[in-house]
Amino acid sequence: MKSSYELALERLNKSAPVAKLSSAQKKQLAELDSKYAAKIAECELALKDEVAKAAAAGEFETVEQLQQQLSNKRNAIRAELEEKKDRIRAGATKP
Repeated sequence: MKSSYELALERLNKSAPVAKLSSAQKKQLAELDSKYAAKIAECELALKDEVAKAAAAGEFETVEQLQQQLSNKRNAIRAELEEKKDRIRAGATKP
């Protein structure tokens, strides 16, 4: 007997089948993940020193602005990553 979870997954797969990715596509997705994780880390490192200097100087508004800037950059990088991943997935064959 199947659980309700398994039955729900079966219904989902019938309505929207999961795309099968080739090994080349999987490799491209992994490379993108790695590349964009490095971009995010680079942004964090670049702004970390500026945040520390502003905090030491007591410029808390500047600290908040820099943290918001970092958050915006992270979100932009993640959105770009997802867009590129979607393009790769779009080339995947459907079962």
